[in-house]
Amino acid sequence: MLNTDEPRSDDLTWLRSQVRGPVYTPGDPELPAEIPTFNTAVAHHPTVVVGATGAEDVAAAVRWAAAHRLPVAVQATGHGVVLPVDDAMLITTHRMRQITVDPQQQTAHIEAGVRWREVIEAAAGYGLAPLSGSSSSVGAVGYTLGGGIGLLGREYGFAADHVLSVDLVTADGRLRHVTAETDPELFWALRGGKGNFGIATAMQVRLFPVAALYAGGLFFAASSAADVLHAYRGWAPTLPENASSSVALMRMPPVEQLPEPLRGKFVMHLRFSYHGPAAEGEDLLAPMRSAGAVVLEHVGVLPYEATDVVHQDPTDPMPVWERGGLLHSFEADTVDALLKVAGPELDVPLIMVDIRLLGGALSRPASPPNAVSGREGAYSVYVIAPSPPPLKEIVPVVGGAVLDALEPWLTGTSLLNFLGAAATPQQVAAAWTPDVYTRLRAVKNSVDPGNLFRFGHAIGI
Repeated sequence: MLNTDEPRSDDLTWLRSQVRGPVYTPGDPELPAEIPTFNTAVAHHPTVVVGATGAEDVAAAVRWAAAHRLPVAVQATGHGVVLPVDDAMLITTHRMRQITVDPQQQTAHIEAGVRWREVIEAAAGYGLAPLSGSSSSVGAVGYTLGGGIGLLGREYGFAADHVLSVDLVTADGRLRHVTAETDPELFWALRGGKGNFGIATAMQVRLFPVAALYAGGLFFAASSAADVLHAYRGWAPTLPENASSSVALMRMPPVEQLPEPLRGKFVMHLRFSYHGPAAEGEDLLAPMRSAGAVVLEHVGVLPYEATDVVHQDPTDPMPVWERGGLLHSFEADTVDALLKVAGPELDVPLIMVDIRLLGGALSRPASPPNAVSGREGAYSVYVIAPSPPPLKEIVPVVGGAVLDALEPWLTGTSLLNFLGAAATPQQVAAAWTPDVYTRLRAVKNSVDPGNLFRFGHAIGI
């Protein structure tokens, strides 16, 4: 049993005596391997790092940091990092990997370091699936508490809508089991407010009876960009709620790992998934097959474990600038405005502009209600640009120009997980409607009055 006495010294002796995991400080040779980010444009310089092995480690680390007035950040897989963690404690949770699936209740208990692929594999044996996102390498907990949209979102809603409980270490170093019954206001805020209220060490979520999808993607030639986008804006709103889709303007790198039709090319990537009979999915997709010149396709029945192939998100870390917003509509003028700033004839450093259909269950309130942002959007828009040092100054201008061009159709709010570089207090506040943000600030003040957790997309107090 670990000693639970409060920290009494200014050095790390007490902390190391309380945690099972490693404790690192600047200069330790193991430190760089402990804290890598997926977006390599962001680098951390923490004062101390605790490699947590369980909730007790997290609680002890938070107590030590609070006693030393050191702010605290948390990182699981390194995805979703938007700002460097400097002059602070960083708690890493990638060692916390336990998953328990209850097939009778159709739930999963997931620790903080678990990636979606591990949950998908654990659930698949029972014919179940979680509400994971487009990439299974992303951490399940952070994704979910930020909202979480995936291939099943239009049918079942945000991932956060189906959280049943959260185990949370708050700023007082106490581990709480938070549910709609034990603490309804904190439970409301956690599901959509992400890491602003403490460190989630585990959560329990619903699973769904989904074994396979009719899904995949079509790549269209650059010459078809306008035709595909205009066809998409008419086709996407006609889809039933058990179908999801997105379209992306992509500038592919000239690397040998890519198929020749894509290598070094501008392409339009249409993504599609349908939870239902393959023949029905084929009929739904048929109008888009004739929208332009298809250079490559991969559509068919996929086991849920293979759905990473739909979006084909990158799996290797890279330096990027990214930012998103929400569209209330996608009209002919919207398409024209988008092509003027991101179309194939332009020589601009953009990796992708992604337009993703929302609506369906993503537009309806959760039960019990939560703080997830984005229900008012008809589409999300997400811009990613490469950000190595030579481009660091120019890419925010180029990427920002895309969102500026779409401003007449933007709601002003955002999906929290897609905020990206929008990290100023005003930009973060704008992710939610004003009434929701005011309520979130009240919860923040009640559970973290000292603003111990103030990294990432932080709520002001």
